[in-house]
Amino acid sequence: MDAPGIREELRIMCRRILKNGYNVLLPNLFYRVGTEGDYPFNQLLYKKSKEELNKMISTMNNTTNNMIIDDTKNIIDYINNNFDNRIGIGIVGYCMSGRFVVSCGAFYADKISAIASFYGVDILTEKDDSPHLIANKIKGELYLAFAEKDKWVPKATLSKIKKSFSKYKNCFIEVYPSTDHGFAFPERNTYVKEAAEIHWKRLIELFDKNLKK
Repeated sequence: MDAPGIREELRIMCRRILKNGYNVLLPNLFYRVGTEGDYPFNQLLYKKSKEELNKMISTMNNTTNNMIIDDTKNIIDYINNNFDNRIGIGIVGYCMSGRFVVSCGAFYADKISAIASFYGVDILTEKDDSPHLIANKIKGELYLAFAEKDKWVPKATLSKIKKSFSKYKNCFIEVYPSTDHGFAFPERNTYVKEAAEIHWKRLIELFDKNLKK
């Protein structure tokens, strides 16, 4: 889930993963403050209203890495109790949840075998809970993808991320040329079909390699 919250666009993307042979969970990361259609911001107006956009950003910023790490324990317990989970778990994050998947991949390193982040924000910050500080604990394969032009991940930050993560043999970093933040979402004005299809190829290859042994 990204900052705009649960919506049909994400369900369609989940169904595409499902068709490749995986059980898929789409957690509502904002459950503490609301559900689809009842978040503290208007999901239909955030693109047009600066006020609603600021409310969405506030909701995103108030959702901490530690909150999602705690929530993920319950998700893993659910998976273990309801599915044959001898192979492992794959997680994917977009935008806001890029920092979450890196954090959870490190915290639950023995459970999570594949981690993908697309134009993830706040993967490397000056805060004490910055995901890059615990990335060395990740045992699974980590794929970090970024847009070439992204105000949420400026070039200076991207350079720091490359320097920090390139030392890990289980991490692959890729920058998608001629793209902006949100390029994989069909309903965004930054959608780039060619790049989005490459993103799907990378994601499914990552899962197939690490989850279909």
